[in-house]
Formats: sequence, C-alpha cells, structure tokens
Amino acid sequence: MHPSEISIRRPKRSSASRKASVTTRDTNKIFDRVNAAAAGQLRHLAESWLGKTRLSGDNLFALNPTRADKKIGSFSINIRKGVWADFATGDAGGDIISFYSYIHGVSQIEAARALAEKLGVR
Repeated sequence: MHPSEISIRRPKRSSASRKASVTTRDTNKIFDRVNAAAAGQLRHLAESWLGKTRLSGDNLFALNPTRADKKIGSFSINIRKGVWADFATGDAGGDIISFYSYIHGVSQIEAARALAEKLGVR
C-alpha cells in the first residue's frame, strides 16, 4: 500500500479544544501585528533596552543584559529581521517579541502585550 492511500482518522475536537485553537489563532494575529508594527523600529527598540551597542551591517551587537557579559560581540540582533542570538550561550529567537521576552524575563504573551501597548497596536 502506498502512503498516500492511507487515510488518517482524526478524533473530533471538543468545544474546549476548539476554543483553544481560536485563542491560538488570535494570539498569532497579535504576534503578527506587533512584529509588523515594530518592523521599522527594531534598532531604536533594541538600543533602548540594551544600552551601549555597535552596529555592523544589519546586526546590532551589545552586552547581554541577562548575564555577566564583559565584551560586546557575542550577543546580537538583526535590525532588519528581528532574529537575535547570544552565541556564547546558544539562546536565540526569531522576532522582536521573543527578544523582549528574553531581555525582560517575561513570557512571550506578556512581551507581546507590552510591545502592543508601547507601539499602539490593538
């Protein structure tokens, strides 16, 4: 039998799981709106949270404020894409919400709410 001939039966979702998926979709929309609103302001936002920085191309380098970082270079955020990483620890993320979450030690939904308020996103 070919794999395409196998039918997969999915269990019916309860009303609670349908509500959860609506919440997930709504959360994704909020994340998308916040990331879109922050797109042109990534450098300004990152600099306001990080203090001393160094720009190289699209990458903004800084000391990691979550650890005893002594030298600028291993912690960066791409100010065009929002992708960030701490190459010394392996911590990384793909958008400004995860960056805010990491820097401020809050959940991503809390970060999205804080940024939405700061950026005027409804």
